Amino acid sequence: MKTITFLFAAMITLISSAQNKPYYYQIPEAPATFTPATVAARMVDGLGFRYFWATEGLTEKDIAYKPTEDSRTSLETLQHIDGLTFILLNAVNKKTTIGSSGFEKLTFEELRIKTLLQIQQASEILKKPDANLEDFDMIFERTNGKQEYPFWNLINGPIADALWHVGQIVTFRRSSGNPLPKGVNVLQGTKTN
Repeated sequence: MKTITFLFAAMITLISSAQNKPYYYQIPEAPATFTPATVAARMVDGLGFRYFWATEGLTEKDIAYKPTEDSRTSLETLQHIDGLTFILLNAVNKKTTIGSSGFEKLTFEELRIKTLLQIQQASEILKKPDANLEDFDMIFERTNGKQEYPFWNLINGPIADALWHVGQIVTFRRSSGNPLPKGVNVLQGTKTN
């Protein structure tokens, strides 16, 4: 029941009322001003748009695909991306990351919605007028103690890593015979028919 409630709430949140299309079907409108936080938000929106289309229409064959025996499957890569966006969301919420993001028992669709929602929520926080990147440290609590990093490390760590892995999903799906849908334009952040 908890999963069904989460999915219902997430699906409502991810629907764009302006166009009645899912959030990140196209990149959201750019913020009106350039600030460090709005630039970071735009990077996160770029991740959301790319993730949306990299995962749109994946089949069971695509999800199970891995290029070599020693590689991650697409699903394992998507779980890793979820973990990275979980760290991002925790940082902008000024929360410490402790343990897993909770993806272990989710279906592919549940995982996809959860990850997209984490990306969207992080972007919305970064777009707030009072958002200050110096307040968004990345903090980990582990058995050997706490580790704290400034937002710089969030950029070159989880955000860049998530973008890297989204590119892997695009390559993996192409290799398994299911290329990215036609009409996706990452430069403009749009999808044409």
